Amino acid sequence: MIRWGLRLGLGVIVCVLAYLAVTFVQVHQASSNDDRSPSDAIVVLGAAQYDGRPSPALRGRLDHANELYRSGVAPRIVLTGSNQPGDRFTEAFAGFTYLREQGVSESDLVIVDDGDSTWESLAAAERILAQRGWERVTLVSDGYHNARLEAMSGDLGRDGFVSPSTTGGSLGEMARETGLVAVGRVIGFDRLLRYRP
Repeated sequence: MIRWGLRLGLGVIVCVLAYLAVTFVQVHQASSNDDRSPSDAIVVLGAAQYDGRPSPALRGRLDHANELYRSGVAPRIVLTGSNQPGDRFTEAFAGFTYLREQGVSESDLVIVDDGDSTWESLAAAERILAQRGWERVTLVSDGYHNARLEAMSGDLGRDGFVSPSTTGGSLGEMARETGLVAVGRVIGFDRLLRYRP
C-alpha cells in the first residue's frame, strides 16, 4: 500500500513537471510572435507610471504601438491600465499624454482605465472593442507575456494577435510567466487578478 502511494505521488510529480516543462517551451516560443497584420485597433497593456510619466517598460510599449500605428497596422490605439492608491494619474492616461506629445491624434486614442490586472484591463478593453465593432486587435506588451495574452484573449472570446515591444525575456520572467500560464489554464485566468505585470 505504501509502495503504491509512493508510485502515485511520484507519478503526479512527474506529470506536473512535464506540464510545466511543456508550458515553459510554449511561453518561450510565443515570446517571439510578432503579428503585424492589419487590425482595427492596437491595445496597449499598461505598466507602471510615475506621476504621469511612463516607466521605461510602459514607454517601450507605447513607442512600439506608435510604430505600429504609423506603419498602418491599425488606425487607433486603446490604452489600458488604472492607477495605484495615491497616484494622480492612471497608466492609460499617462500613455495617452505621452502618445499625444508624440504627435498621435487625440481622436485616434482611446483610454480604458478600468482594471487592476491584465485580465481586468483586457476585459474592460473588450467591452469597448465590442461596443465599437472593432473585431481584430493587436495586443502590445512585452514578449514574455504573449502566451498569456493570447490565452486570456481567447477566454474573452476574441482572437488576440500579439506584437510585443520586446521579444523574449529573462529566465526569471519566463519562469514566472510559465507559472502564471500553467495555473491560469487550470483555474482560469480571471482568477489571477492580483498579478499585474
